[in-house]
Amino acid sequence: MIGAIVYQLTRNLSIEEIKKSGFDTYFVDHTTGIYPSSASGNPFTAAYIQSKGDVITDLHEDLAAEQKARTTYDNILRFCDDRDVADPIRFLRAREVVHYQRFGEGLRIATDNLDSKNFYAFNPEFDKCKRCADTDKKDNNDKKYDCEEIFRKKNCDDK
Repeated sequence: MIGAIVYQLTRNLSIEEIKKSGFDTYFVDHTTGIYPSSASGNPFTAAYIQSKGDVITDLHEDLAAEQKARTTYDNILRFCDDRDVADPIRFLRAREVVHYQRFGEGLRIATDNLDSKNFYAFNPEFDKCKRCADTDKKDNNDKKYDCEEIFRKKNCDDK
């Protein structure tokens, strides 16, 4: 959506307007085509997408990303006086707030369902003792084991 807004605002610029606005260096490389980059000119890269494979870590990263996006939209709205630009930005900002709330709920659900009281001590996706792994394979939810407790006491026979 941001790319479409940028295109709509720049597609009919004259060469004089391009130079006056400071858009000329971008124009030389991309004309008015969309080239995703930060306000400082850094191009988008997949490195911006963070994933560790740990549900707690990844949800915290998602929460942070939503807040960063919301802050960016807040900053755009501080400078924007064009209603045709501001309205979609307000929509995107509201969407970030909802995403933040949903990721927060996901984090609460994930931490509530972990067997360990100290969920920062291990990665629940991979650090499982043999009993827990076997329980997961059988999908038997009658008995849950506390892998972190087992690891701490060194009573795990398979780790």
